[in-house]
Amino acid sequence: MDTSPKLSSDISFDDFRTQILQDYKIAFTSRICSLLGRKEVLTGKAKFGIFGDGKELPQLAMAKSFRNGDFRSGYYRDQTFMMALGLLNAKEFFHGLYATADIDKDPMSGGRQMGGHFLTHSLNADGSWKNLTEQKNSSPDISCTAGQMPRLLGLAQASKVYRNLPNIDATKFSNNGNEVAWGTIGNASTSEGLFFETINAGGVLQVPMVVSIWDDEYGISVPAKYHTTKENISKILSGFQRDENDNGYELLKVKGWDYTALMHVYENASDIAREQHVPVIIHVTELTQPQGHSTSGSHERYKNAERLQWEKDNDCNKRFKEWILESGISTEDELAKIEKEIRQKVRAAKNEAWAEFLSEHKQMKTVLLGLLNNVANKSANRNFIAKLRNDLIAVEEPLKKDLGIISRKALRYLIGEESQEKDALIKWVNDFLDKMQPKFSKHLYSEHPNKATNIPMIEPIYDTNVEEVDGRIILRDNFDKLFEKYPEVLIFGEDSGKIGDVNQGLEGLQNKYGKIRVADTGIREATIIGQGIGLALRGLRPIAEIQYLDYIFYATSQLTDDLATMLYRSFGKQKAPLIVRTRGHRLEGIWHSGSPMGGLINLLRGMYILAPRNMTQAAGFYNTLMKSDEPALIIESLNGYRLKERKPKNLGEFCTPIGMVETLKTGNDITLVSYGSTVRIVLRVAKELAVVGIDAEVIDAQTLLPFDINHDTVKSLQKTNRLLIIDEDVPGGCSSYLLNEIIEKQGGYNYLDSKPHTLTSKDHRPAYGTDGDYFSKPSAEDIFEKVYDIMHEANPSDYPKLR
Repeated sequence: MDTSPKLSSDISFDDFRTQILQDYKIAFTSRICSLLGRKEVLTGKAKFGIFGDGKELPQLAMAKSFRNGDFRSGYYRDQTFMMALGLLNAKEFFHGLYATADIDKDPMSGGRQMGGHFLTHSLNADGSWKNLTEQKNSSPDISCTAGQMPRLLGLAQASKVYRNLPNIDATKFSNNGNEVAWGTIGNASTSEGLFFETINAGGVLQVPMVVSIWDDEYGISVPAKYHTTKENISKILSGFQRDENDNGYELLKVKGWDYTALMHVYENASDIAREQHVPVIIHVTELTQPQGHSTSGSHERYKNAERLQWEKDNDCNKRFKEWILESGISTEDELAKIEKEIRQKVRAAKNEAWAEFLSEHKQMKTVLLGLLNNVANKSANRNFIAKLRNDLIAVEEPLKKDLGIISRKALRYLIGEESQEKDALIKWVNDFLDKMQPKFSKHLYSEHPNKATNIPMIEPIYDTNVEEVDGRIILRDNFDKLFEKYPEVLIFGEDSGKIGDVNQGLEGLQNKYGKIRVADTGIREATIIGQGIGLALRGLRPIAEIQYLDYIFYATSQLTDDLATMLYRSFGKQKAPLIVRTRGHRLEGIWHSGSPMGGLINLLRGMYILAPRNMTQAAGFYNTLMKSDEPALIIESLNGYRLKERKPKNLGEFCTPIGMVETLKTGNDITLVSYGSTVRIVLRVAKELAVVGIDAEVIDAQTLLPFDINHDTVKSLQKTNRLLIIDEDVPGGCSSYLLNEIIEKQGGYNYLDSKPHTLTSKDHRPAYGTDGDYFSKPSAEDIFEKVYDIMHEANPSDYPKLR
């Protein structure tokens, strides 16, 4: 490839010169931000810093080829790119470093993520989509290395979907699929499996993504020889190079300090991906890291003098400046003047950001000092309170934490006292906590009227002579209705397409709706989820299928680090309404049991976790979620696909409510709570218990996140006064979560006459075979005997010892 400098005949030298100097200003501004940012961390004003110094030039080149509607999925070195697009200024950079809890001042996360994590705002104030084709877009970064790659795949695939499915309303999301998804990653992170899985999937799908590998030959202290075969990522990726016979990637390589070559390479990559929908990899070599990896340490500890000198000599900003001078574009004096002005502006921006960060705190400090003074004068413990007041005075640059500690400790010295001054302090503390806590906690779930928990229940409707069919038929025909109703719905996964999934819940739908909307994928769980996240970020409604629940752990990082936290870490500015479809419960053996729910319950806060007991319930959940715009995991019952159910006539319409339990049998003696396939066993046991005079109430939890928002379970306890939770998870897993919800959160302990109990599987995962299942999970006999023992303890005369 010819990467020699070229001057377009369409641009004058003055315009060309202006553009070059503007690029230099951006690069230098970014570098000064990095240098001052490190100092702010080392002086204690910020917790941690990780910066983009040494990567400025290739990011300028990438920004030149980035168009409205394009999306970035990158990592924490890309500050220059964001500055070049006008999406980040110096003051916002420092607000992010200080973690200012104000989305207007830190537009990247409102203080919820450390600096270097970038995003744009895709949503209006009411949660509706902005027109993403009229702005440049960045998906929200995560720190986990290579974690940005699976999402990139879906962002790129969305362009292919929009180009090939003309019946979708793409007004706000795509211009005929001409958008490119731009990914960035460090060379060391290409060692991650997520990188290779994404690269393979991108080559298979042939989607318009451009992956930039910033190569500075290190991963923190570890050199490339320990990361990469042949110490060269483009060499080992050469097998992905496309040719006249096979699809693949366009592979490009360029030095990170070569300004003109970078501009040509990125323009070329943009054209190939945008026009042909061919993925491109750009290996950017000979980059440096002037301040080392982060503020956690110094690279002088692991780089020798020769390497350190090489990095100084080949710093991309230094080489850029030399090229500007050698080309006669500017002079030493002019550049020195530019640099001086930029240093002043960045320092001023830093000082402004810090003053704005402290301003609210200082105002609250002044008010709190007055309240402490007043209350001390009326208290018998005035000396102790005065000490707290003096401690606060000594904190010249207070944080919210300082105000919270001092004010709340002061109340301890006022126990048993009554005064107006004490009441005023209590009010201040309560108002302070009520105002501050949401700054760090809101937007875990949607806060808009169409959130999933607000979608009302619509009952299934049945004909008089109702047809009983296999459960899978209900699911299949309901999906059919959803595909008719929502042209933006896509479903994909292993075996989801041609055979209609392993349980035929999608039977025949690929033939009806095509291979784009009902698609097979490779065996690659992480990027199946990544596809879904990226597609959902661009206005589509994907359903990503993980074949069995136990396989979801291959994709857990994408779920917990990315999807579940997306709304929260973007402060409600981005959403990805992905539905993850899988199946579990009651299949025998360690790897297909679908039982390890406790881990998911704890890891996926920010998503809904739904565990329907049958396929009608499951279909209702899909219908409910399609009326909302939030992510969810639906776990269909593995042994329910061939069980007979009545077929509703309002398929695609009836809705199973999210966050509500269902009482399947009323009773007066004990409340039994379960979910999923186990509910059927509990219902059978309830009939057997009635024979011995035990009247059990059976509650299906249905949704685990959230659980029972109406607190119907505690209403049951008010009647029965006894509780048993039955679960296939290990001890301390989901049953413990449910116990906490019922006993502590709902206050169920107030109504118990007996100790609450859980009945779970054994500590190990289920053994294989019928006998292995029987002795691993709660059986009907286990449930019967556990309930009977609880009743025996309460009333041994009526319920003599069983064994």
